[in-house]
Amino acid sequence: MRDLHMHTVFSDGKNIPEEMVEEAVRLGLDTVGISDHSHLDACGMTLESSAEYRAEMARLKKKYEGKIRVLCGLERGFICDDFAPYDYVIGSVHLLTMPDGHHVSIDWTAEKQREGVEKYFGGDWYAFVEAYYAAEARVVEMTKCDIIGHFDLISKFIEQDPMFDVSHPRYVKAWQAAADALLKTGKPFEINTGAISRGYRTTPYPSADIVRYLKERGGKLLFSSDAHRKEDILFQFDRWKNWPDT
Repeated sequence: MRDLHMHTVFSDGKNIPEEMVEEAVRLGLDTVGISDHSHLDACGMTLESSAEYRAEMARLKKKYEGKIRVLCGLERGFICDDFAPYDYVIGSVHLLTMPDGHHVSIDWTAEKQREGVEKYFGGDWYAFVEAYYAAEARVVEMTKCDIIGHFDLISKFIEQDPMFDVSHPRYVKAWQAAADALLKTGKPFEINTGAISRGYRTTPYPSADIVRYLKERGGKLLFSSDAHRKEDILFQFDRWKNWPDT
């Protein structure tokens, strides 16, 4: 068993990398991957701390050899200039860049989403949705990723604050176009339980409709916890193992 999406104090996590590795050993994983946020991403590492992170991960690989396979990953945002070598990269869209150089946050808070939509999209939530999925469609191209992170991140707050309708034709058309583009890359989409562990959602990313769409078209899927603390490694993998048929 493996879990490849998790964060440490090098970005916005609560534990040091070794604590995450130790917990993965305790849980019986054969592979653990840490994927702290890239430079220029929300809560991301600096270029200097990225080098420190890679050095620490190299130390842990050696120390835990024979106990668990330790991988040094990176969650690389759409806006990024850190293309140093990593064992794997998760590609994610956390921010949209506006013409004036400012950014609209996708997942910081519902309030930040709302502010960005009012200021830059004239209150048109579906224009915001379309801009997000247009970026998402290019996430493999822009991040050179191996794994597509939380594909429908834009819906993070939808259960608590229903700002748009995920069944609206404009929403569906936007995500389907992005999914079709990414399916051509052959890269796997993660089924991410992180928003459940942090209390934002009651189901994983992507949604049931999206996962069905991906499965019907031969899309590859893998589970990840997006753990920001050691207690959330493998979070509810067993519960959602048959998602969306659960």
